[in-house]
Amino acid sequence: MTYEQALEYLYQQLPMFHRIGNSAFTKSLDNILTLTKALGNPQQDFRTVHVAGTNGKGSSSSMLAAILQSAGYKTGLYTSPHLKDFTERIRINGQMISKEKVTQFTEKHQSLFEQVKPSFFEMTVALAFEHFKEEQVDIAIIEVGLGGRLDSTNIITPLVSLITNIGLDHQSLLGNTLQEIATEKAGIIKPGVPAVISTTQESVLAQFQEKSQKTGSPLYFADQEYRAEPKGQQGHLALFDIYKGETLYLADLELALLGKYQKQNLPGVLKTIALLQAQGFQITEEHVKEGLKNLQALTGLKGRWQILNAEPLTICDTGHNIDGIRQVVEQLLALQKQVHFVFGAVNDKDVTSILRLLPLSYRYYFCQAQIPRALPVQQLWEEAQFAGLKGAAYPTVEDAILAAKAHALPDEVIFIGGSTFVVAEIAEL
Repeated sequence: MTYEQALEYLYQQLPMFHRIGNSAFTKSLDNILTLTKALGNPQQDFRTVHVAGTNGKGSSSSMLAAILQSAGYKTGLYTSPHLKDFTERIRINGQMISKEKVTQFTEKHQSLFEQVKPSFFEMTVALAFEHFKEEQVDIAIIEVGLGGRLDSTNIITPLVSLITNIGLDHQSLLGNTLQEIATEKAGIIKPGVPAVISTTQESVLAQFQEKSQKTGSPLYFADQEYRAEPKGQQGHLALFDIYKGETLYLADLELALLGKYQKQNLPGVLKTIALLQAQGFQITEEHVKEGLKNLQALTGLKGRWQILNAEPLTICDTGHNIDGIRQVVEQLLALQKQVHFVFGAVNDKDVTSILRLLPLSYRYYFCQAQIPRALPVQQLWEEAQFAGLKGAAYPTVEDAILAAKAHALPDEVIFIGGSTFVVAEIAEL
């Protein structure tokens, strides 16, 4: 079996949520428990931090991994979805799992897969856990795929559970209200394990408090302890002053992620690090600074307010739900420039509400990512017309980007986003 054949098998034989949507979601942990039991429960052989949330969990996971790597720990990182290649999902100290390892794992366990019939995601989680065990990582940061309570990753007992912001996304699977979604995310809180909530949201306080009382887990609202104040930008680094209470804790902290929305993620990351320090991890302020400054080099994270070109300024971001797009638009408006917006969406998002957030003065290039779950571009364009947005429809992401480049003046801005899968098809990413 070649790597390409292994991937083909995984994508075709097993349903993949990120490609086809809800029908690939397994509402039970039975398969992943059967799978990991057959592999000798590798998830029990290394320490973990579990990260859930609607927006910010990918950035937060990478920040934690970068800091731990800077402190000298052999650090596993499991995230999803990938942008360019499947191997991005499973990393150790920033190094992606080898294609050989993916191929061997798939070939070796084919009969087990036929018997258990796991989803694509369950198989990937099992592969990650086996890889982290075999490579004897000191700790692994495990990002939840979807929700929390029934997510395939939710068979670990972490040292800390971190939950970033709660917003409306995947309502058909997680519930139609913030409270229902928060209950699903709170499902990663384990008995006696400290839980960190990055952002205090009054509407969902009760869900987290109730779960932590049931499990006897210490509960921390990180933004009540830490505050991140954006101070602008220095080259490709964002600068923040970090306050602990009212005291300046870290001045001019450099972060290799330019999204202003990272101010919501930093408190949760810092509180999680503090709880790891309390459990014996040797992590200094210098390690924190070094990790955050060199985050992309250390973890390979892409697509978070990433600058692709200086003239015209070209930016991409994977924000893809109402909260994510709102934050993107806020930061674009702050640039006070004409924006050429390359936009695509998937068919299970509330695209009507998302389109209403987009400025009427921008020029739009609507497109369709090459996945079955993509919203047909003609339908997207019609909805956009109804919302009063001006622009044209293009059959592919590449066509839309080329058109934006042809129209944008040197002092204008090109923004590419709306969906992770639109960002994934940027050639120069």
